[in-house]
Amino acid sequence: MRIPRHLTKIIAATLGILLVVYVAFYFVFLDLIVDYWWFQALRFEGYFWLRLLYRFFLSGAVTAVFFSIFFLHFWLAARYLGFNPNQDVLLDSAKRKRFERLADLFMSLSLKFSTPVALILAIAIAIPFYHQWETGLLYFFGGSSGIVEPVYGQDIGFYLLSYPIYLLIQEELLATAIIIFIMVAFQYWVQHTFIPSQSKEFPKAAKIHLAVLFGFVVLFVVWGFMLYRFSLLYVDRHEPVFSGPGFVEIRYQLPLIWLSILGFLAAAISLLFYYFSETTRTKVPFLISLGVFVSALGLQEVKFIPQLIDKFIVKPNPVRTQRPFIDHNIVATLDAYDLKNIDIVDFTVTLDPTKDIEAWSTRRRFENIPVWDREFLSDVYNQIQSIRPYYHFLDVDEGRYLIDGFKRQVNLAAREMNISKLPEEAQNWENTHLRFTHGYGAVVTPAAQDAGNPIRWFLRDLDLSSTVGLEVKHPDIYYGMEDYKYAITPNNLDVVALSGTRPDPVIDAVYTGSGGIPIPSLFRKALFSFFFKDEKIFFSTNISRESRLLIRRNVVERISHLAPFLHLDKDPYLVVTKNRFYWVQDAYTLSNWYPVSKSAEDDFLDGSKEFNYIRNSVKITVDAYSGFTRFYVSDPSDVIIQAYDRAYPGVFRDIDEMPTELKRQLRFPRDLFYLQMKVYAKYHQRDPALFYQQAETWNFAEVRGKEVKPYYQTVDLGHCGGKEEFVMINPMTPINNQNLSMVGVASVMDREKCGDAFKKSITVYQFAKEVQVNGPAQIEALMEQDPDISAQLSLWDQRGSRVEMGRMIILPMEHSILYVQPLYLIATKTRIPELARVIVSIGNEVVMDTTLWNAFSRLRERFIKIQEDDTGTTFDPENGRPR
Repeated sequence: MRIPRHLTKIIAATLGILLVVYVAFYFVFLDLIVDYWWFQALRFEGYFWLRLLYRFFLSGAVTAVFFSIFFLHFWLAARYLGFNPNQDVLLDSAKRKRFERLADLFMSLSLKFSTPVALILAIAIAIPFYHQWETGLLYFFGGSSGIVEPVYGQDIGFYLLSYPIYLLIQEELLATAIIIFIMVAFQYWVQHTFIPSQSKEFPKAAKIHLAVLFGFVVLFVVWGFMLYRFSLLYVDRHEPVFSGPGFVEIRYQLPLIWLSILGFLAAAISLLFYYFSETTRTKVPFLISLGVFVSALGLQEVKFIPQLIDKFIVKPNPVRTQRPFIDHNIVATLDAYDLKNIDIVDFTVTLDPTKDIEAWSTRRRFENIPVWDREFLSDVYNQIQSIRPYYHFLDVDEGRYLIDGFKRQVNLAAREMNISKLPEEAQNWENTHLRFTHGYGAVVTPAAQDAGNPIRWFLRDLDLSSTVGLEVKHPDIYYGMEDYKYAITPNNLDVVALSGTRPDPVIDAVYTGSGGIPIPSLFRKALFSFFFKDEKIFFSTNISRESRLLIRRNVVERISHLAPFLHLDKDPYLVVTKNRFYWVQDAYTLSNWYPVSKSAEDDFLDGSKEFNYIRNSVKITVDAYSGFTRFYVSDPSDVIIQAYDRAYPGVFRDIDEMPTELKRQLRFPRDLFYLQMKVYAKYHQRDPALFYQQAETWNFAEVRGKEVKPYYQTVDLGHCGGKEEFVMINPMTPINNQNLSMVGVASVMDREKCGDAFKKSITVYQFAKEVQVNGPAQIEALMEQDPDISAQLSLWDQRGSRVEMGRMIILPMEHSILYVQPLYLIATKTRIPELARVIVSIGNEVVMDTTLWNAFSRLRERFIKIQEDDTGTTFDPENGRPR
């Protein structure tokens, strides 16, 4: 049976419509509406619409502008088609009518053809803008930084916010002008060739039109050369000595660029004069200026002239010729990595540390020395405090809290849900999404503990017992660092305990938070079923009208979806408050457009982003119970975050608006400090001659072949009259040397007002080169040479356990350096680390004991004995004073 043709068309049209609806629903509407509900639940619906508006408005506006440009010139070209008949046509009315009909037909066909072509070309030209719409956003909302680079005198904000979009606009406009010029010239050639009875000359309007188009091409080429000048600021041919332009680029290449601009302009102008001249024409000016332009371009491409300049001028006098350019690189790099305001403290180390030992002879000094490394604590927490198979401690963080009347440094970790720990048959849909939906509580232990004793707990167990008054009203953790799947809570599951008949107060606690997307109707249930491709959501009777859908529960995933333009630190940390747990995430703004700055190595964050400018400009908090996310600007001087703040009003808040409990736990990011010290190790040599010599370049201190990475320490450095601050410490040694050169200290305490205001600072305690100060590797050698320590280590290694050395702690005292080395015993069977001993060292003396206080006291007595032997004076061991 034959199907009627009209019915076939109807079926085909219906199928086509259904296909379009299906694609639009699944790939546009569904994602868009769920995203909107999610942003709305986070109180960010205005921000959601702004991002959509910016993206599609900018993209649409760019497409419309380029379409208008193409269409206008195609229409103008069509407008002048056929309007240049010869004299015979004008006299003969019949020929004139035929000529006009042919011209009208040609113009009509030309417009019908050029309109879709203009649209296709506009979309093709605008595609790069679709991908780089945020670059345009930064340009529109950007401002100046107040810092001027010395080569061209431009504000730094120009390079970070405007220069990238200028490069893109110039390339696209030049391509557009060339395409239009070629196509319009082709149109005029076609009409002049194929329409009969044309005069020999183009219409004057057509010649003017082509001249204008040629002028635009010239303008955009010249603009390209002007922008090309700035590319000299990003050359790396002088690496590894210094970054940015040198003598050859500024004294040789830059003048050639200017010569190219002048030669090209002269050639273009002389060509236009030749084109429009009605009297005697001469090609001499054009040929001369073209020769100048080609010569300037050629001289830029040849290699031997820069090599000769480098060989006979630069290399014989490197410091003299490159001094200003090295200085530019030093200044730019220090500013780009936020290192220009470092405080330098000349630290004098004395051979007699007795005065420092006497000043430190109080137990409180040792209550915050972190002898427990978080790498070892992770195993302790998981084996002792996970309690149930589906709980897991993913990471251990550091913090400081007011405990027993003073600030104590602690280690802490969240007890998160990990459904993969359950038996495979228990990992069903209901358990995964409705029952085992959240973690519960956290553990807190003091960073300083005595060896040989059971570990002390400030917060532990599922009842959150605490001997120091720590308590949390809502200890449930619905958002964290685990790979969480979506959860629907509260729900109608029968409250039945996992074993027995009583409910589990941890698992079956009813969610009362306001986070998540409400599910008040069957329509939403249906949409979520389509969204997750999971029909159980729609057919489950355990989902009620009070249920809420919790999605994007991983902290990093959550923030990345909210603010993809921010680059996130690798280590979000947990904060305990009286009401609930919070996650604090450090975020960075990066750019690869800071002029003359050294590019960072690829060991920061995930290593995929090239940059030479960084600011820790945002602190982000995520409520572990409700998921509410807040952005706080911690560095308002950053021009990039200023632009985003203007673009998205209401999203970013001032750091002073952060709740006090959270603000007290802010810290200097570990990875950022590591990056800054890596740069500063070379760029602390601010004199260009010294920088060129690289005689005082530093390196990270090493122990057992591994770098000593920055670590947190709560310590009184004498800035606020005995008030301790939470700092990050990083030791460094000279290149190929084990002596200690400096200790870098990063702090966030306002040292002027000594309050809780967030104020970042870096202090470098720099040791005199004339005095030898033991580095970590040398202290470790002293430990291995001590017969008592060596014998004890050998004994432990023979008893079914192995000895592991923890992180070596380095603390600057008044005129001495204190080293603390924890030792751990790890049993072969249980693999639970045990803090066995601590080793304390000052100068060349080493003492091992079970407690920091005992080890330090023995060290104190040893120095008193040494001084007594040297002077013949008897000292009182209680206070270290002469009798």
